[in-house]
Amino acid sequence: MAQGFTLWLTGLPASGKTEIAARVEESLLERGLDAERIDEGEIREQFFPDLGFERAEWEGLTRFLGHVCNLLTRNGTIAIASAVSPYQEIRNELRSQIGRFVEVYVRCSTQTCKKRDTTGNYERAQKGEVKGFTGVDGPFDEPVQPEIVLDAENEDVETSAKKILRTLEILDFIPKGAGSDYDEEEEEKITKRLKDLGYI
Repeated sequence: MAQGFTLWLTGLPASGKTEIAARVEESLLERGLDAERIDEGEIREQFFPDLGFERAEWEGLTRFLGHVCNLLTRNGTIAIASAVSPYQEIRNELRSQIGRFVEVYVRCSTQTCKKRDTTGNYERAQKGEVKGFTGVDGPFDEPVQPEIVLDAENEDVETSAKKILRTLEILDFIPKGAGSDYDEEEEEKITKRLKDLGYI
């Protein structure tokens, strides 16, 4: 059975996690790999519509998503999670539990995220209608040593997805795709970062 792993995309609400995760999943499936995407927003809407944004609620939701990813990973599937998951402590907890875990920081400014938001949550939080919303009155712990950092402010989805895929190839989590075309300078940066962090 193929080895599974979890690809965990974290970042502010509306930073672009869902779109990037969907593109990565599409690419992995095109390569014949077994991948499943778990989106925090969809889970909230379908299963926990009344869930708020206080710390305990965030932690519970993040652990729930992590549990699903763990089940998929240990059964040989690539689990792709797109989740705000604002607390580093919980992300570290999931890394420890899952083992084969790749953290992706989808970095984007709060100002840009507010402009991109289609849920109305930023506006509601600014009006005080919801409490603890990450990016307004709730904290976000920037990842300390993520394998991948994306510049979601300035990169398009395709560029971000390619960075993720090439990093996974360098880490030997996935085989190199046929006809993969990567910028050599960018590839050197990826390799250097992984070596500096001790991941390779």
